[in-house]
Amino acid sequence: MASIDSFTASVESAVNGFFDPVSTFMTDLIFAEVTVFGVSFPWIVAWLVVAGAVFSLVFGFVQIHKIKLAADLVRGKHDEGGAGEVNHFQALTSAVSGTVGLGNIAGVAVAVTIGGPGATFWMILCGLLGMATKFVECTLGVKYRDEHEDGTVSGGPMHYLHKGLAERGLGGLGKVLAVLASVCLLFFGLFGGNMFQSNQSYAQLKSVTGGDNGLLGSSAGALGFGLLIAAFAAMVLIGGMRSIGRVTSRLVPAMAGMYIVACLVVILVNITQLPVAFASIVEGAFAPQGVAGGVIGVLIIGFQRAAFSNEAGLGSAPIAHSAVKTRHPVTEGLVSMLEPFIDTVVICTMTALTIVIASTPSWDKAREAAAAGGSPEGVTLTSDAFATVMPWFPYVLTFAVLLFAFSTIITWGYYGLKAWTYLFGRSRASETTFKVVYCLFTVLGAMLTLGALLNLADAVLFALAVVNIVGLYLLAPVVKKELASFLAHLRHKEAAQKGALQEAPEPEAV
Repeated sequence: MASIDSFTASVESAVNGFFDPVSTFMTDLIFAEVTVFGVSFPWIVAWLVVAGAVFSLVFGFVQIHKIKLAADLVRGKHDEGGAGEVNHFQALTSAVSGTVGLGNIAGVAVAVTIGGPGATFWMILCGLLGMATKFVECTLGVKYRDEHEDGTVSGGPMHYLHKGLAERGLGGLGKVLAVLASVCLLFFGLFGGNMFQSNQSYAQLKSVTGGDNGLLGSSAGALGFGLLIAAFAAMVLIGGMRSIGRVTSRLVPAMAGMYIVACLVVILVNITQLPVAFASIVEGAFAPQGVAGGVIGVLIIGFQRAAFSNEAGLGSAPIAHSAVKTRHPVTEGLVSMLEPFIDTVVICTMTALTIVIASTPSWDKAREAAAAGGSPEGVTLTSDAFATVMPWFPYVLTFAVLLFAFSTIITWGYYGLKAWTYLFGRSRASETTFKVVYCLFTVLGAMLTLGALLNLADAVLFALAVVNIVGLYLLAPVVKKELASFLAHLRHKEAAQKGALQEAPEPEAV
């Protein structure tokens, strides 16, 4: 196996050497920091959060006033059918599977270490604002999707940027933005949504099976793991969105449910500490206990983690939501609001609360290390919090990481396919080529780190947010009309049902 090790090392060196200058340039540009009240933070975070705030105001805080309607739509109420491939619930779980992942487990731990418990408060607020952005982009995703003769559909930012802006007399700008969006989606899909997930899930599995000296410690183990994940991914991707919807509609509730139950076990065992934990979260939001630089610093840490986790405004989720069966585009926009709620308000908050309430020695040490300028290990802090109640939980966490990673791989495979076919045409040969390439990258992900490419993938994904949100601002009036039209339709339907009941003859007395 020495030859495999030598080959992978040479490939990593060549690729990192070639892409490192590009990665450094893009990362410095997209994640460049601005300073407000003495606190520095990436400008892209402000771009995402401001969009959420603007759309919340423009649509009258639709994420609050229409949350019950969104839940009703997921349950199948007001379902009137229409073109598409999956129902509201399957579209939601497919999109959630692309956002819920290692960031919810590891990233949150880093946030409450650097920003203290108070970062949780700002994560929740940012998640709520992100619901409005998701509402806008996913409504547009359905509104401007392409419906094909075989019953499948294609949607996403490349479609609504192209067609939507053309309607507003900005066709040239729309074409350029659509191509840029496709390139960004495709690049991140191959490296961030695929290779990174395969790499990190392999690393976690290897760590609980003996490390370098264990069952999966060799190059052969990495290759075998990569081939297995790629084979499972291929079986799902071949079936298209219907297959992905069937898998994620079972996988996402199961993995999210398992993780939330584990969090609740830790919380219930430490139930007497719950009021103290909540108090520390609220107090820490305004009287910081972290090392992030005062209230603004803690706010930025919370906003950054939430924005990076739920992907609101990035343009990825509208691709999955576009496949829904509906006659009214805004119905899926309403359903999509639940995605940041599940990802950030529920799962990220549960992770943070579990870490805060367990208050492990490793978390205390990590906070001391952060104060000294060190970088905390995210996933180990979360794992240690669970281990205070369930010493065997690292094995369960490994299983959860594998599920999260696999669901992300198949969802981003679908996103990447839609970007690929937009750029290179929708034919059997084109789609097959992409699926083969994508599965090959899954295998390579288990064997290669490719740090420069992964850093570049993150920068490219957030570059997509710039392109996407520009389009969202320009197309917001279209969403307003769609919402007004659907609400009027519901009022008319309700009035008709009441009228029918009033006109129905009284039953004859027996």
